[in-house]
Amino acid sequence: MKDVMGIVNVRIQDDIIRVLTDFRCIASVPFGGRYRLIDFILSSMTNSGVQKVAVFTLHKYRSLMDHLGTGKSWDLNRKEDGLYILPPNVFYYSQTSYPGDIRSFYSQMDFFEHSKQKDVIISPGNLVCNLDLREAIAFHRKSGADVTVFYREDAEYEPDFPWKRKLKVSRNNRVLELEEEPGTLEGNKVLVEIFIMSKLFLLETIENSILNGAGDLFQDVILKDRDKLNIYAYPVRGYFAAINSIKRFYRANMDLLNPAIRQNLFFQPGPIYTKVKDEPSTKYATGSNVFNSLLANGCLVEGTVENSILFRGVKVKKGAFIKDSIIMQKSEIEEDARVEYAILDKEVTVSRGKEIIGRENGPVVIGKRKKL
Repeated sequence: MKDVMGIVNVRIQDDIIRVLTDFRCIASVPFGGRYRLIDFILSSMTNSGVQKVAVFTLHKYRSLMDHLGTGKSWDLNRKEDGLYILPPNVFYYSQTSYPGDIRSFYSQMDFFEHSKQKDVIISPGNLVCNLDLREAIAFHRKSGADVTVFYREDAEYEPDFPWKRKLKVSRNNRVLELEEEPGTLEGNKVLVEIFIMSKLFLLETIENSILNGAGDLFQDVILKDRDKLNIYAYPVRGYFAAINSIKRFYRANMDLLNPAIRQNLFFQPGPIYTKVKDEPSTKYATGSNVFNSLLANGCLVEGTVENSILFRGVKVKKGAFIKDSIIMQKSEIEEDARVEYAILDKEVTVSRGKEIIGRENGPVVIGKRKKL
């Protein structure tokens, strides 16, 4: 797959999971005890043999750059090709609204033109999945499609999110219908925001879109010209979650407590990689109790943890009780405190005897470094 370029387009609105994106972009939001959201699509690309990946950032990308570094954790620290982090053009900061990914791509035309790859695969950075993209590329090339879109059979259709669009396909997976307004098409085939196209098609699209004033690759090109383009659809298999709400983020983390889901997501068809951090093993004190939970390295547990995910370095003091919650790195739950149905960002302190209790369908979210 040396002839395929990966593009991770970190442009999605950060306010869809407010609080967790106050200090970071959505692609660098922590997930599953020791990962970041971008790890999943980045690992899928590199496991599939993609050797050149460009990450298009928008804002609040310091955390993302720190996490990605040189790309070594994903075998992208190469003399040729490798990882490229492409911050936005400076003119974005004078804009009252995001002008669209077309403009972002246009500002990096030299990068595309000097790349040797034949095809590009474009994805956002907020997908929790593990994909074999080699099969998708082979399908795209065999079909002769202008654009291949990804879709999923989704029984939990939520039309309130703008990316939740359904599609109908033929027996050979050619797209017959793609709904313009969410919720207007029957069926359960739901569009996933991953696209494959030739680099030549992308470059022509960018140039034509700039001349015509178009700003968004999907809205103004793929969706608008869906009847003119030869569009095929590729099915996504295995576990998949698009993190587009706090509810979805919480549910996807809790899904990891299921061993079958965990095995499928992190090892099939290849492993999910992340930035390596060396820390000691978690210490379980005498009298501590842990049930059906995931704990990363460096934790100290003296209290009780049930059905929860603890990131690195979390301290649970004596008499503290945690249930159905996500506790991020270096947070501290002091003596006799109680946390249920909550998401605590990094370095949160819950004081002695304090109770933080949310609901299963509405977890409490506490921002980074808060002291309660």
